[in-house]
Amino acid sequence: MPHRTIVLGAGYTGAIAAGRLARRLRREDIAITLVNSEPDFVERVRMHQLAAGQDLKLRPLSEMFAGTGVELKLAKVTGVDVDRKTVTVVDANGAEELAYDTLVYALGSGWNTQGIPGVAEHAHEIASRPGALRLRERLAHLDAGLAVVVVGGGLTGLEAATEIAEARPDLDVALAASGGLGDWLSPKGRGHLRNVFDKLDITVYEHSAVTAVEADHVATADGNTIPAAVTVWTAGFAVHPITKATALEVTGTGQIVVDRTMRSVSHPDVYAVGDAAYAMGPADKPLRMSCASGGPGAWQAADAIAARLTGGKLPNVPIRYFNQCVSLGRREGLIQYVTADDRTKQAVLTGRLAAVYKELVCKGAAWAVANPTLALPTRRRRVAREKAATTSAVERLA
Repeated sequence: MPHRTIVLGAGYTGAIAAGRLARRLRREDIAITLVNSEPDFVERVRMHQLAAGQDLKLRPLSEMFAGTGVELKLAKVTGVDVDRKTVTVVDANGAEELAYDTLVYALGSGWNTQGIPGVAEHAHEIASRPGALRLRERLAHLDAGLAVVVVGGGLTGLEAATEIAEARPDLDVALAASGGLGDWLSPKGRGHLRNVFDKLDITVYEHSAVTAVEADHVATADGNTIPAAVTVWTAGFAVHPITKATALEVTGTGQIVVDRTMRSVSHPDVYAVGDAAYAMGPADKPLRMSCASGGPGAWQAADAIAARLTGGKLPNVPIRYFNQCVSLGRREGLIQYVTADDRTKQAVLTGRLAAVYKELVCKGAAWAVANPTLALPTRRRRVAREKAATTSAVERLA
């Protein structure tokens, strides 16, 4: 019987893990099921572009994984039982229970309202395609001169504010940040960011933590009120709450605690990749939610699963950082170089060249996902059936 592997989520990390695993093992030895609620691959790093009115290329998952041996199941995950080794999903035909030998959890994250009053009722999110499309529709019917406030001074907030301001110069775009504008960047990076915001006429409210969102304004901790016909909430992300309902060891935020091969420290039959994983990086610092760590984590998980099933050598490639890539509209960008453990260096790349760099990074990531069997050479190995059947039991006793 083939080794049953279920991958939950076909975002960047889930799709990469499924495709890489299919490339590593013989098809007759492994059955890979990729579960996703949408039929297309979503380029999440471009949701600010979609919201600003740009059209993105559709990437049907059925075409991406055609001929790979990966079975695509369009369904919503509603439950995970790691003790019974089953996953409950719901599709158009109703609920179904899927059994697995190995599970790769890659459901990612969504927007985090932070418990702030009015966010869920009045704010827009761009952590998902449906959210980005709702914002797109709202902006398309927004009259000139009205105010748009982006809440959150992280990468997503910066990209959303500049993208909207560039696409709709007739709107009054503002950014509200709890800290300083780009305060984690190098001096040169902060200077370039301010120049771009000035050119795009974006009003910046620094050190202005938002405490409430209303239909026509946001309130800040210092007692100020910022007019907002539209509020875009980008103040952090939260993992799917489904993990807290399992027996997996998770953090207080629901991230699955994994080792350096991305395997759960409590349930060795489960691997977690992407935003849902709590993994340690260089200098024993937790990896942040990002494509920069998510992609390498997916490679690590797939290679570790293949190695354990075939008796091969476990991967030992440290996951590290090189830079932070920020698009500032379509004509400007900022590449902030960082150390392996994500500390800012002085060096930056700015301007049009940085915008091209960021675009190439986005296209490269999408290409790797869209071509799961071309992204690395074929090295399919045979699963050691006895090892595959006994590894979990032995490791649970270790």
